[in-house]
Order: sequence, then structure tokens, then C-alpha cells
Amino acid sequence: PLLVLAFVATNSRLVVERVTHLGVSLPLILYLALFLSLTICLVWAASTQSTPLRWLYAIGFAASAVFADSYRSIANYELSYDNFINMLNAHQFLGDALSQHSTKIAHAALRAALLLFGIGLEPRPLGRETTALRTSSPVLGLLALSGMLYFRGGDGAKALPTPYLPLAYGSLFAYEAATNKVSARQPVSMARDGGTIHRDIVLIVDESVSGNYLDLNSSRGVESGLVGPPAAVNIFNYGYAASITNCSAGTNVTLRHGGTRQDYRHINAIMPSIWEYAKAAGMRTIYIDAQRTNGDMQNMMGEEEKKWIDEFKQFDDVPVLNRDHAAANEIIRHLNNSVAEFIYVNKLGAHFPVKDKYPESFAWYQPALPRGGHDVVADTGDRTGFKGRRDEWRLYRNSYRNTLLWNVRDFFHHLFVGADLSRATLIYTSDHGQDLHEHGNSGTETHCSAEPQIEEGAVPLVVIEGSEFRTLDWATNAVANRNHTSHYNIFPTLLTLMGYKPDRIRDLYGEALTARLDDPLTFNILFNARLGLSPKWRTIELENIVQPPDDSAAGR
Repeated sequence: PLLVLAFVATNSRLVVERVTHLGVSLPLILYLALFLSLTICLVWAASTQSTPLRWLYAIGFAASAVFADSYRSIANYELSYDNFINMLNAHQFLGDALSQHSTKIAHAALRAALLLFGIGLEPRPLGRETTALRTSSPVLGLLALSGMLYFRGGDGAKALPTPYLPLAYGSLFAYEAATNKVSARQPVSMARDGGTIHRDIVLIVDESVSGNYLDLNSSRGVESGLVGPPAAVNIFNYGYAASITNCSAGTNVTLRHGGTRQDYRHINAIMPSIWEYAKAAGMRTIYIDAQRTNGDMQNMMGEEEKKWIDEFKQFDDVPVLNRDHAAANEIIRHLNNSVAEFIYVNKLGAHFPVKDKYPESFAWYQPALPRGGHDVVADTGDRTGFKGRRDEWRLYRNSYRNTLLWNVRDFFHHLFVGADLSRATLIYTSDHGQDLHEHGNSGTETHCSAEPQIEEGAVPLVVIEGSEFRTLDWATNAVANRNHTSHYNIFPTLLTLMGYKPDRIRDLYGEALTARLDDPLTFNILFNARLGLSPKWRTIELENIVQPPDDSAAGR
């Protein structure tokens, strides 16, 4: 029992913070009652007389504790049900997590060893009258917590004993999987107006590029390569757009399936993907992923979706530094092959860590973070050595700017030099923006925050075509709709370019970028709204979007 209590004490700081936050109140009494009850259940688990059952408790609770405590150490906030679902959606990157965060996971495992042996070691004999209650108490405690979380939509586990959290969330997820029967995905049934397509359509989704850090939207923004393009290229800047959510998976899966604000869960689950629409329109389908390697899928893509993709391209042998430029080369190859193709690109972009994502010749903004240590890492939550102080955020912002110079500005320079845009329409955006702590707020996260700053949802949105190519009236609508669009307008735009009937597109998926728009400029901060909860929307107030601080010396 002392070992079990010693483990519980390792998270005492969270308990103190929770008690301080609640103050003297009824919620405090309820929280303490639940915390003490669950702690007693853990101690009683150590008195289980059956050796196999006792070790089952020990291993189950210890493994769950490693999961929850590792997540908190890596992400710098506690594991919620929403985060738990995100982790399940990213399970294919377990190997990356183990390699990038092995030290923090090892520390969590050492703490969990207290629990493992505290429960697993042989207990003293107990009276028969108490054995049944004590033996079943861990299960009863888990059921009680799961029931409470169910009625609160997965919310309410903050600062409770961490061994219970993944187990309780897992039980909720299993319940949802057993009761939420999803219909089979529907085939394409929408009629088209157009005949054979003789153009390429490209959706370029950048990673972690914030709309306020590009010269498209700010005089202090980094050169994007999209202001003053070559004479043969037309750029139509829609200004700030609202992202679907402030996390990559939710945004990308919705961009690929056309979910709307009103019904994204249903549409994403059963309606045709963009790949199916493209193939039904007679186009080849290409997926270019500059983030992952070795065939790993991400952003909630599965084998059923992948089968609609004709060419699945990743860059296993290309250094992280050069992957966006390798993606540009792939785009060029497809634009120049005289085959009508739909191309979806997940760029490497500017996800943390940013200090090694640009060559030394692009270190224009100084002072910046010290380089080295992450040159083979595409993205990670590791914040080792970065405490989030004001002076550190200044260094981070300059490294971020340098990364944008390389992975946005030079990416487009490279693309425009080599690509034939005479029969191509490109739409460029980012999955979400970034909170670079210009407001002076504390913490080390840049996105996926539970209570985000508006900059996490403010992204660029640009349409690119050859100067002699005429598809839709971008010029008029880009002016009229500037700062009044969102990601939700992209899927209808893609279908319009593919020749599907506008009225039917509008009925199912909403308005395209060529309609007169007045988007509410909201992004979803509870994308995995489950168990009766509704999504939560954060409004982007344009006048409150912070402009990049003038805290660097920029020069070539």
C-alpha cells in the first residue's frame, strides 16, 4: 500500500492545482470524494488474494498510468477524452513517439513501477468478509468513473488518479464503437454538367502555417512567394480563412470528405471522399505526403480510403529539410504530364520543431533557436530545453519565420519555375494556424489547445492558376470574399472544378469560393465531440488577430 500511495503522491502537484482552482465549494468536495475513493480502490487492489487477478490489476493500471503520465509530460497538459481519441487516430506513429520521447516515457514507466509492484506483490492475508469488496473495488471504481464521464460527455477527469484515465476513456470508446453503427459509405451519385476534364486540380495543405505570419495578410509577414508572382501566374488571395479545427487530423479528414459545420461527423463517415468524386469525373488521383514515410497513413486515413488513390507518394529517403521541395518536384512532374489529375498534398510545413527545418542560408531572422538535434524529425511534441519563456518565444518566432521562408516562399519559387500551370488550378491553405504566444500567454503549445487563441484557426487561402487559364471568376470573388471564407468552402470548390452540378453541391456541401460568402469565421475546438456533447466554436475576430512582433533583425 505504501508503494501505491507513493505513486499517487508523484502527481500531487496536479491535485494541489485542482484544489486551488476549485476553492472552497461543492465541486471541491465532490472532487476530493472521487479522488479519495479511487485512491482507496487502488490500495485495495493490492490486497487481492488471487495472484493472477492481482497482477492483471497491476499490469493494467501501471500501463494506463504510463500512457497518461507520458502524454502529460510530452504535451504539457492532461489527457482528456478528446486527446485520447486523437491518440487513437495517430496510433500508427507509436514508433515515432517511442523514439522521440523515450526519456519522458521511461520516467513515466519508472513512476508506474511503484504502482506495478505495489499492487502486484504478495499481500498479507485478509479476513474473508472484506476480500470480495476489496477484490472488486478496482472494477467498481473504474465503472463509477466511466459512468460519470459518460454523463459528462467524457469531461471531468482532471487531476484524478492517472491509472484510471486511459482505462475509463477506453471503456467509453468501446461503448461508442459497439453502439454507434455507421452505415456503409455511399457511392458517388451526384450528376456532372461537364464532359471530359482536361485540367489538373491541386489542393496543397500546409502544416502549421499561420495566416498572420505571411505577407499575404500582414506587412510584417514573411515573404510567401505569392505576392508579386511570375507573369505567367495569377494569384487570388482570399485573405484570412477559418480552419476546420486547430488540429491536423480533424481538418484533413474533413477536407477530404466534405464535412460541414452542421454535419461534419455524418458526412465524413458515410459520404464519398474527394478521391471517389475525382475518379468518377475521370481523373487520376494522387496523394503526396511530405510528413510521413514507409507507407504510414495519417489524419484518419485508412485502407478503405487509400484504395481510391492511384498514386500514394512519400519520401522515405529524402532528408526532412528537403521534403517540401521534393513534394514540389512531384507536383511539377504531374502538372507536366498532360494527364488530368486530382492531387492532394500534405506539406511538411512548419510544425514543431522548427529550428532545423531550414538551411543555414535561410536564417534571415535573428536571433533564433540554437540548431541541431531535430534534423531527422518531421514533427514532435518534445519540448526538451524549451520552457516557453518570453525570450524563448522570441527565438522560436524567428526560427518559425526562417522555416516559412524555406518551406513556403522557396517552395513556391521552385514550383513556379518548373510547373506548367497553363491547365491547372491550385488551392493553397494550411491545416491550422499557430499560437506563437504574442499575447504573452504562458505555455509551450502552438496548436491543438483546448482553449486556443484565435490565431490557431486563422489560415491563408489562395487560388493559383496560369495567367491565360480561365476556369471560375476568381478575381471578382477573391475581392468580394476576402476574409469571409473558411475551409468548408474548399470541398464545394473542388467539386465545382470537377464539373459537378452546382445546385446539388450547394445542397450537400455548402457554397464554393465563387459564391458571395459571409462565413462566420469560426473553428471547432472540440472536434471529437462525443457522448452527446456538441462541438465548441471559437470565433476569429479579425481586428484582434495579432500581427507578428517586430522583434527580429531580418536580412539576407
